[in-house]
Amino acid sequence: MDTRLLTTFTVLARTGGFTAAAAELHLAQSTVTVHIRTLERDLGVRLFDRLPTGALLTDAGRRLLERAEEVLDAVARLRAGSAEAGAVSGRVVIGSPESLCASRLPGLVAALRTSHPEVDVHLYAAGTRECVEGLRSGRLDLALLLEEETEFPDVTSEPVGREPLALVAAPGHPLAARERAASWPELAEESLFLLEEGCSYSDALARRLLQVPDARPRLTRFGSVDAARNCVAAGLGLTLLPLTTVTEELRRGRLVRVEGPGFPAAPVRLARHRRRWTAPAAQEVARALVRHLGD
Repeated sequence: MDTRLLTTFTVLARTGGFTAAAAELHLAQSTVTVHIRTLERDLGVRLFDRLPTGALLTDAGRRLLERAEEVLDAVARLRAGSAEAGAVSGRVVIGSPESLCASRLPGLVAALRTSHPEVDVHLYAAGTRECVEGLRSGRLDLALLLEEETEFPDVTSEPVGREPLALVAAPGHPLAARERAASWPELAEESLFLLEEGCSYSDALARRLLQVPDARPRLTRFGSVDAARNCVAAGLGLTLLPLTTVTEELRRGRLVRVEGPGFPAAPVRLARHRRRWTAPAAQEVARALVRHLGD
């Protein structure tokens, strides 16, 4: 069987659309259609239902998907094993919370360009749920999760570091000038700008605030560290962010730290698919992540 057909099948299963699959594979849409029809004819089953909203896997397609990924995984191992010894090369896609993408990972990418110039690293900002789905679908090779533990049967993870958190406000905020730490009831009366749902430390803070009796905290969620940080710098409220994302603003005096009840550092875990083979380039990037985030 032509493994190109299996590659097209897995990409279409992941993207859910012939146009998106063609764009990712750099093929004409008609070629994707021919590949799928050929595969269906060879196997004697219908793999997709063609719907107005896209291509939906049939039961037979879902059964084939895992086997197709195993075949493509074996082919990748074979090619890597037969390649001549030399510089590690390849494309590695890392899923990571936006805060780590913005603050911690650019330095890693820069270092890898020097130590492994043939390794092409791509960063994809996403929360835990999207990262796990990316690992499952094969869209991501590695993922960083800001989680204490992970309980996904097909994803394995290991702790690689911790990110200190900082509660910050604009210099003129009433809580900024106080000598004593703000209590939970006091924080629950404030406006807080948090990252979107799925950000573990933002979710934990929101849950704790909502547990305060009769509290009605004003919580605004953003998908961007910059948006939350800028709102707070404008004097609109408070935010809780990794210290690395506000270090420059603290140095320049645009933000100040607010003493609060205490927020434990957010754990960082390196995750990968449990069954899928990790290519040599991804292995090198994983080792670099462990070193970089553990410092």
